[in-house]
Amino acid sequence: MVKVDAFILIISILLQLYSLFDCARTEQEQVRRLPKWGWLIVVLLFGGFGGLMWLLLGRPKSSGNGGGRRSKPRIIPPDDDPDFLRKL
Repeated sequence: MVKVDAFILIISILLQLYSLFDCARTEQEQVRRLPKWGWLIVVLLFGGFGGLMWLLLGRPKSSGNGGGRRSKPRIIPPDDDPDFLRKL
């Protein structure tokens, strides 16, 4: 029983830390339902439950392109780049 309690405690702490850093890194305009500072207080006061609330209610919805991350522009080698070949 002690192992289960320790496991739940570790998961709760990790969820709280992840949610805290995720909320802190999110831009104010993307945060839903509460201001950013409000979500930070909720996550700090309610621990793992506050982190779960952030993930379900406050976190911005993904835009469908890999979690909102921009894809890197594809680098074209010089021998495949038509603009470069025209300059030769």
